[in-house]
Amino acid sequence: MSVAPTRYTLVAILLHWLIAAAILALLVMGFVMTDQTPGSHLQFVLYQLHKSVGITVLALSLVRLAWRLSHKPPALPAHMPPAEQLLAHLGHFALYGLMIGMPLEGWALVSASVWNIPTVLYGVIPLPHLPILSTLADKKPVEDVLKLLHSAAAWVMIVTLVGHVGAALRHHVLIKDDVLTRMLPRWR
Repeated sequence: MSVAPTRYTLVAILLHWLIAAAILALLVMGFVMTDQTPGSHLQFVLYQLHKSVGITVLALSLVRLAWRLSHKPPALPAHMPPAEQLLAHLGHFALYGLMIGMPLEGWALVSASVWNIPTVLYGVIPLPHLPILSTLADKKPVEDVLKLLHSAAAWVMIVTLVGHVGAALRHHVLIKDDVLTRMLPRWR
């Protein structure tokens, strides 16, 4: 019988922080790019970068999910009440759903866009539009719904992240357990 780990693996830690940094960048870019003059050069550059980082988050999140499913994470602290444990599990489930769902939703949005602008990841790798959405006769209503969903998902992501970070800080500062430190890299 194997002993439950007390810390996350180095791979899990690296993926966690890379994805976290990318998501924060995506949120900032999302707010800035939608506030630009429509069709401006800066808006175009930010949209292209947003799409590139979004697809990167999708790829990293799929790797992270596969890693999580194949490597047992540390158990939640024994002192956590069952309701809090349920919230922790639901929060992680929501984060994985958003980390995978939002890039797919964004890809669908770009594919249904009436602008039909190609996506070239980091200016190098062409990403094709999704076939069904890119060939719709009337893209506008689908694009409008996908824009609304993507925007709403961004707000759900923000609320979920605030809860996630708040819970980690609560455990570190108030409860004084190792919930936060086991996801931090060890500095030598």
